[in-house]
Amino acid sequence: MTFSMFLEIAGMLFISIIAVLIPLYIGQYYGQSYNKQSAHNSHDSIGSVVSAVFGLLAFMLAFTFQIAANRYDARKTSLLTEVKDTRTTYLRAGLIPEPYRSQSKKYLVEYVNLRVEIVKDYSRVDVAMSKSQQILDSLWKYAEDLAAVDRSSEAYALYTTSINDMVDAYNERVTMVLVYRIPSVVMWVLAINMFLSMLVLGYQFGVSGKSNFKINLVLAFLFSLVILLIFVLDRPDRGFVQINQTPLLTLQKEIQNKQLQENRAIVP
Repeated sequence: MTFSMFLEIAGMLFISIIAVLIPLYIGQYYGQSYNKQSAHNSHDSIGSVVSAVFGLLAFMLAFTFQIAANRYDARKTSLLTEVKDTRTTYLRAGLIPEPYRSQSKKYLVEYVNLRVEIVKDYSRVDVAMSKSQQILDSLWKYAEDLAAVDRSSEAYALYTTSINDMVDAYNERVTMVLVYRIPSVVMWVLAINMFLSMLVLGYQFGVSGKSNFKINLVLAFLFSLVILLIFVLDRPDRGFVQINQTPLLTLQKEIQNKQLQENRAIVP
């Protein structure tokens, strides 16, 4: 984790803590005011309201976290699918004639290198995505050329199917990372729910006279951690939580070794 990422996480955590403490102390202030004005208070009804509100808040947190966690799992599946499709395409490229064979394998090595480059330096994602799209377009053009030569060839059909699967996997990955997010309406409902829950809890603290700064701070910190976790899982493009890229790195090493072996075999 870079220093800038650490500062960004710390900033988000600090803002979340403040966002929890503000309604907590507003509710506490009004609870204390009410406590002073009324000599006969019943805290049973307030406790019931707090329990109900926090039950709803727990449901919203679980619901929102589940969306983010499901997307995280989907990104892992997308990575494995892309690695499998790329490896299959590289192997099937050996079934087609020259110059398509060597050029296809060269493009596939470059494609994998671009994917690894994004993992190591996300700031180059736009350039890498543009080059990746150009590579996929070139590979598809090869598939069209081969189909024009012999549409009945099983080897050409296998190659074309692999290229099509690669394009689908690429589009799915881009969509999962850059397009799909937790719906904004869900985040707004969660924010409003948390604000009102802390307001009611602060009011109960004020009425009962059992407020404690340390308890308030711990409570704010715990809720802020959960919110931060949801945020980083929903924003893979920020690089806070990365999927294990071992399958991709293994593929890079594998096809680079194959490329070296093939080049040595060509040299007399």
